[in-house]
Amino acid sequence: MNTNLIFEAPREISSAFIDSSVRMGVAQSVLLVQDNLTECFAAMKCDGVLYREQFNVFWVFTKTKVHFERRPDWREIVTAKTFPIDNLGMRTHINTEISDKDGKRLLVANQEACILSLENHRPVKITSLTYPKEGFPEAVYNEPFERFPSDFTEDELVFEQTIRSCHIDMSHHMNNIEYIKLALSVFTDDFLLTHEITDLEVHYTGESKEGQNLRVYRRDDAECPGKVFIHIKESDRCVFECCLKIK
Repeated sequence: MNTNLIFEAPREISSAFIDSSVRMGVAQSVLLVQDNLTECFAAMKCDGVLYREQFNVFWVFTKTKVHFERRPDWREIVTAKTFPIDNLGMRTHINTEISDKDGKRLLVANQEACILSLENHRPVKITSLTYPKEGFPEAVYNEPFERFPSDFTEDELVFEQTIRSCHIDMSHHMNNIEYIKLALSVFTDDFLLTHEITDLEVHYTGESKEGQNLRVYRRDDAECPGKVFIHIKESDRCVFECCLKIK
């Protein structure tokens, strides 16, 4: 195992990362995982800035899965540890584990990513770049990603949202975290305050741009109480899908 692939850093849960429960929010948790991954990639010299400059390619994160044991409180100091767990040629998976000051696990996450060419947006083999190819640390979370239903009806439509400039990231598309915020908006604040989200899985299936209209659908799983599917469309395209487990 190559321990140089492990990036570990203390993180303080600032006011920017909390929700109305005064704990780290669900969407903000994914943002913290994403931030730590960015620093991990920078330490491995394979982050998006270098890859754009050196190889004319960019990272695309296609799936994220998170299991929550406990969401940390405002001002709590946690330790975030991130590392790749494989290189499958055309895609890779990256684990993050966040622990409290006593080393007790708070959450684990697994992210799937691939590389696209800036010139034509076609996939590029990760094995052709400087990304690690062996010596990966043992995974802390590698449950398989699920397949979600796609046959949502207009009866399951919850609301619509026009994409504004505040939703746009450096790629000039809708920011990944903004999709998660939209998905959580199918619930009321009172519901989120009185229920605990234990698991989150998101799939980024398309791009959307400023001015486009998104339609947000919700379906409760009839066979698994507490399991909710959320589907976001732009016109007839699915651009985001999500599953939450709630208790």
